Amino acid sequence: MQLLSTSFTDIQTVELAFYELGEAKISSNPVIILHGFFASSRNWRQIADKLSLNHHVYVLDMRNHGVSPHHMNMDYPSMAADLLAFMDAHNINTANLLGHSMGGKVAMWLALSYPNRVNKLLVADIAPVKYQHSFNKLITALKSLPLAALKNRKQAEQWLEHDIPELTYRQFLLQNLVLNEGEYVWRVNLDIFYANGDNIIGFPEVNTVKPYQGEALFLAGGNSNYVCINQISGLFPTAQLTVIEAAGHWLHVQQPVDFLKKIEAYLT
Repeated sequence: MQLLSTSFTDIQTVELAFYELGEAKISSNPVIILHGFFASSRNWRQIADKLSLNHHVYVLDMRNHGVSPHHMNMDYPSMAADLLAFMDAHNINTANLLGHSMGGKVAMWLALSYPNRVNKLLVADIAPVKYQHSFNKLITALKSLPLAALKNRKQAEQWLEHDIPELTYRQFLLQNLVLNEGEYVWRVNLDIFYANGDNIIGFPEVNTVKPYQGEALFLAGGNSNYVCINQISGLFPTAQLTVIEAAGHWLHVQQPVDFLKKIEAYLT
């Protein structure tokens, strides 16, 4: 195992929740799917079900998401360390990593840190750069939701409409709002999300890492501005960049057939 200056040995990991599809005998390199910020493994069920016809698939909940444990630290070295610990615990020597947005950055950092553990790298609509947007306003809006007064999810949608005008995005975020003993609560810890927002839009320092020379496919939404080739080629010189037309940042949701077709073609 190659150990770079990005050593994970001093990082406290958490045991990630997951579900598994397909048969192990299908491939020696399973597909591990890594979701984005505020998402969870459940958002990838449709894609995972179809991939499992030809591949052994694991779909993970990243730390602080889904039903995985919460931890105050949420940066890419920590999340990549969780992923590596998951692979070790399940005797996965090498895997195909498919990551969207935040999950794509986790996959990239593992590939840069431990390239011998990655068979093929697939990154959906994200680049290894620091972006300029902020999650502060969004998270503040979610924290303002009067949970004790909510009688149904529709009320939550209406309350957030001013700050989050796009209905589909509000509904996506509100998947993290769950009923617990008759009252609505957040499944995620919004204080942790707020404290780590800059880590999510950022990327670790890369001056001490070598470029990843393995196979890599980057997929970008035609209506998204998250990815361009000059953001990728320095760290991933062999990478292919494929554009999925009529899709934005949520390309796997907006164009699932085309997305899956390109993923399958690259894996096989």
